[in-house]
Amino acid sequence: MYRVAVVCLGNICRSPIADVVVNGLLAESGLSREVEVTSCGTGTWHVGEPMDARAAAVLTASGYDASRHRARHFGPDWHDHDLILVMDHANLTDVLAELPADRHDRVRLFRSYDPEVSASRPEDVPDVPDPFYGGPEGFDEVLAIVERTAHHLVEELGLVR
Repeated sequence: MYRVAVVCLGNICRSPIADVVVNGLLAESGLSREVEVTSCGTGTWHVGEPMDARAAAVLTASGYDASRHRARHFGPDWHDHDLILVMDHANLTDVLAELPADRHDRVRLFRSYDPEVSASRPEDVPDVPDPFYGGPEGFDEVLAIVERTAHHLVEELGLVR
């Protein structure tokens, strides 16, 4: 099984949206038995909580099941994932600081798979914006970014298996 972790700050907005969307696409593509996607956060304050109600609402309105998520924390038990996708540059810094150096090549910014991003250097890849302190339009924007990126990601994962 090829294991993918999606990481954001609190694991209640961005990474759970990506987790749900990517897993949905994997199921549609027939890859869910070969690729496992889970999510976590670099912070600990939401561990065990469901995703933010606004994130769940935008997913539900788009036909996804947001009911099963519970926030988890990125720690040593996540180090063995084959691919670790971080939502922003702060998450990238935090994850790289925790991972052994020989595993740094497994970490990428989530939007490095975004077909609308043509950056070749990690520092030029844009963040998935954190919608937590904004209104519902921020969650809509995150879902749009995640959906288009997830399609490209799942195509790539189909080649990895």
